[in-house]
Amino acid sequence: MANSTIDALRGGCPAPFFNELMFPTSGGHVEGRLCSPIGRLSCCIPCPMTDWTYPDNFTTATTAANWVNVVGMICCAFLLISWIVLPVEKTHRHYLSISLTCATVLMNLGFIIPLAAKPNQCFNEITPNGMDTSSVCAASGAFLLAGGWAGIMWVFLRALSLHLQICWQLVVGRNYMWFSQVLGWGIPIIGLVILLVFSGVSFRFGATCHINHENSLADFWIPLLVFAGLTVIIQFATFGYCIKVYLASLTDNSATTEGSGMPSYSNSIRTMTPRQAYRRIRRVIQLQWRGIVIVLIIIADVIFFAVIFVFLDNTVQSIKTHPDKATLWAACLIAFGGDKNKCLDKARHLVVSLPTVTAVLVLLAMNGIWLLLLLGRWSMVTGWKDWIASFGGPRKKEFVSVDARMDIKQDPRSYEMLSRDSGKVEAVLTPLSAAKSPTRGGRQTPDYFGQAARYQPHQRSFSSPRPPQQYQWDPNQGYEESYPLPAVHPSSRPNDYENMNPLGMNRIDKEEEIQYAAPRSQYTQPGAPDYSRDHVFI
Repeated sequence: MANSTIDALRGGCPAPFFNELMFPTSGGHVEGRLCSPIGRLSCCIPCPMTDWTYPDNFTTATTAANWVNVVGMICCAFLLISWIVLPVEKTHRHYLSISLTCATVLMNLGFIIPLAAKPNQCFNEITPNGMDTSSVCAASGAFLLAGGWAGIMWVFLRALSLHLQICWQLVVGRNYMWFSQVLGWGIPIIGLVILLVFSGVSFRFGATCHINHENSLADFWIPLLVFAGLTVIIQFATFGYCIKVYLASLTDNSATTEGSGMPSYSNSIRTMTPRQAYRRIRRVIQLQWRGIVIVLIIIADVIFFAVIFVFLDNTVQSIKTHPDKATLWAACLIAFGGDKNKCLDKARHLVVSLPTVTAVLVLLAMNGIWLLLLLGRWSMVTGWKDWIASFGGPRKKEFVSVDARMDIKQDPRSYEMLSRDSGKVEAVLTPLSAAKSPTRGGRQTPDYFGQAARYQPHQRSFSSPRPPQQYQWDPNQGYEESYPLPAVHPSSRPNDYENMNPLGMNRIDKEEEIQYAAPRSQYTQPGAPDYSRDHVFI
């Protein structure tokens, strides 16, 4: 029954062709049929056309390229999530990088959706499905074309930003950011609407829908190649300027370049010497080299894809307008009863070679991988480790020294710090001594470096704004009587080493601390500068 139905649809056309008159003129993408007159009949090649013009491994190659898109999608997702979650010092995120990654995600979705949905490429035996008859086709084609438009626009804006910074010494700021957002997303949205209305998409080359031939040059390929060409011109103009500045710096013997290499504050940045300009450009390129490489890679991929697909589209259209170009191939299929493997050599001049097609699809799929390798940083990995570790609970505090522990009961004046191993309080001596201040919640670790010691001015200190008092010194009176020295600490007596605690050598009793903390101004002559408010002399 099936063979009789197929024979009826052939309508007198030799196998493997079908008679066009046996099929309706509506449904699917009718303009996508490839038909040629054989005698008085209009015979069409079965759908999909790639099954008859490429070897059997064509489907395997395109499927493998789609799986590479899955890997690229994972790389882009890692970048986007890292830019959202991690702090900026870990990721160095920038709106140009984020937008370019989003454009690459859109392009990857154009190949991943057919891989997951496995759509039927044909509406009937000779008619491919279009966006009106297949939702998967509409979604995949829209994502692919929008991603291509957005990718071209954002590499153009990135190249323009670098050109303005290097060649024109302009600082791109918030105004350029808003200009980029409007231009980088506005033109792709407008372009997508125009091409879907005037051209549309259909299954023409594998499981992913591509733009149709009608009006495709005017509403997609020419504008896309115009922006790609502008990007190439701007990028190479920037390189030319850098080479010019470098060559000028080699012959620059100005004395002003022997210093720091930076322009003086009194001069404008436009009056820099060639060597100073070269150093400034070198610093910019050192910071932006990743973006430069990304621009070159993506612009090369898009131009390569555009040229190959336009050539393929024109080849198919030339067969429709000049059927004699496919006469030998059609005669071979008829002679061998539809065995395509014996006629592939005669179909080579009608289509793009399989290695070229595979290279185009793989290069487009690897854009996400290139983004991760060039825009990703190792600090992202460490940032994720810190972010994951933050969910394990509060970070434990470390003690100052393991050897500086003492029992609280034995020495109540010892200072305390939380142990790293447990949350309990342990007595830990510190290298500095400080007065204890009682608190309600228990004893806490004193802050030696965050707070300044409170100083009570001496009555004879001249650091306060009151006028100095007259003080007469009697030369007949001994120095010890005028300025009595503080009592000697008992622990420093030469015959009392046996009872001395080596861990308590830095501890000073409260009474002795008052005597040792005499103000500096007491021992200075009137009118001399006083530093007692900034330093505590002990």
